[in-house]
Amino acid sequence: MKVLAVGCHPDDLEIACFGTLARYVREGARVSICHVANGNLGHAVIHPEKLRRIRIGEAKEAAARIGVKDVVTLDVGDLEVRAKDAALLRLMVDLVRRAQPDVIITHDPNDYMQDHREVSQLVFDGSFSASVPFYETPTKGTAGIAPLFYMDTLAGVGFLPEQYVDVSDTVDLKIAGLAEHHSQIDWMKEHDGIDFLEFVRTCTRFRGLQSGVAYAEGFRASPAWPRLSTKRLLP
Repeated sequence: MKVLAVGCHPDDLEIACFGTLARYVREGARVSICHVANGNLGHAVIHPEKLRRIRIGEAKEAAARIGVKDVVTLDVGDLEVRAKDAALLRLMVDLVRRAQPDVIITHDPNDYMQDHREVSQLVFDGSFSASVPFYETPTKGTAGIAPLFYMDTLAGVGFLPEQYVDVSDTVDLKIAGLAEHHSQIDWMKEHDGIDFLEFVRTCTRFRGLQSGVAYAEGFRASPAWPRLSTKRLLP
């Protein structure tokens, strides 16, 4: 199986679905990770260009924790993601054609942040457009319209999962991956008094309580034709 996970910022996938991605890897799937934005505005002190380089590096280190080597950034500045940007759409289409995913994971359309919502729409549109033969990108050929799963929102607010993945055996890998984002985790702990690693572990535990396991991650399937499947595609 080939899996494409697209988050907005470096660390979004770690928060919402890294336990699931770690399970995919363990089960032999080929996992590709993309973050659309570069995270350059995610700090109150570090200059955006320096932070951009730091966060791209942190994302690669985080992915390595779960055994993923295919990590891509579309390198859009924070708060500048626009699903209707023609050049950005073409980049997304090319990404999908290169990955040839059997399943895609991305943000919920109703997530709390504009950048996240734009990425959700971008992935939806791009994964459909990748099937259109005369829409040209550097990668030749087309990709099928893959089933699309929306991952949990931050703290699960406004999100009712339809499917759960048991990540009891991979939650420590999930937290270890998130911990690689020192520019975010350390800052929140030192300056805001927030232990974000514990925050995310608690949210994962809550989804586990809902589904009868120690730790879980929740997802919703896009209900649009022709993305629905009778198969269990999540691990």
